[in-house]
Amino acid sequence: MSKPAILVTGGSGQVGNGIALANRGRFEIIAPSRSELDLTDPASIETAIASRDWAAIISSGAYTAVDKAESEHSVAFAVNTNAPQMIAQAAAARTIPLLHVSTDYVFDGAKTEPYAEGDAVAPLGVYGASKEAGEQAIRASNVRHIILRTAWVVSPWGNNFVKTMLRLGAERDRLGIVADQYGCPTSAADIAEVLLTLTERLLGDPQAPAGTYHFVNAGEATWFDLASRVFDRAGQHGRKTPELNAIATRDYPTPAKRPANSRLSTAKLQSDYGITPRPWQDAIDDILNTLLEDQSGSIHA
Repeated sequence: MSKPAILVTGGSGQVGNGIALANRGRFEIIAPSRSELDLTDPASIETAIASRDWAAIISSGAYTAVDKAESEHSVAFAVNTNAPQMIAQAAAARTIPLLHVSTDYVFDGAKTEPYAEGDAVAPLGVYGASKEAGEQAIRASNVRHIILRTAWVVSPWGNNFVKTMLRLGAERDRLGIVADQYGCPTSAADIAEVLLTLTERLLGDPQAPAGTYHFVNAGEATWFDLASRVFDRAGQHGRKTPELNAIATRDYPTPAKRPANSRLSTAKLQSDYGITPRPWQDAIDDILNTLLEDQSGSIHA
C-alpha cells in the first residue's frame, strides 16, 4: 500500500529540513525546490498542487527576512500572503487539508501574559502584517486547515540565532545581547514533529479539531538567556566563549520593530491534541550537540 503523499513548501528551510528528518517513513514527502515551486508565481503553485493526488499540504515556505521586508514589501506579501491564499484556494477545491506555519509577529508584544490564539493581532512591521494577511486568506478559503503559530525558531540548519551566536562567539571577545525581549526558543525539529502528528490526525479523523494553534517549546527566555545557554554548552565542548553584555532593545536598533513579548500559550494544542512541548533548554541542547560534536571542529552549514 502506498504512503500518503504530502506536498511541503519551503523544504530547504529550517522546518522543511525538520520534516524530512522527522518523517521516518510515515509519509511520502515531496518538497520541491524553489526553482520547481516558485511561491511568487501563481502558475507554479497551481502546477505543483495539480501534479499529484496530495493527501495533505504543509505550507512552511515563507519570506522570513524580517528587516529586509520593511523595504521589500511586495515580495514579502507575495510569498507570505498571496501564496498561502492560492495554496488554500487550490487545496479547498480539491478537499486537501492544509497545515500552515505562522508566527508570533502577528502580535505587537504589548500583552504581559503569553498570547492565546484568540488574542487580537496587531503586527508591528511588514513581515508580521504579511503573515497575518496570509492567515486571514487561509481562513477565508474555507479549506480544512491548521495554522500553527510559532516563534524564535532555531535548528542546526539554515540561518538562525544559535548558529549566529556560535559564529560570532568564535570571532569576537565580547557580545552585546538584547535582554528585554521575551519569548521561547523553539526547535524546528519539534515544530516538524508536531506538524506531522497533526497531519496524521487530520487524515485519520474527519472530526479532528482544526483552526489556529500555538506551538513553542516550554518555558521562556530572553535573547540574552538563549545566548548564555549556547555559550555555556559551547564552553563545555571546548569552544571559545565571549563575554556577554546584556543590552536593551533601544541599544540595538533594527529596521523592523520586534515584539517585546513573543511568548505563546500552547494550552489549546495540549487540550485538543495532547501535545506537550518539552523545555526549550532540552531542545537547544539537542541542537548544540549536533552543531558542536562535529569532530572537524567546524560549524555545520
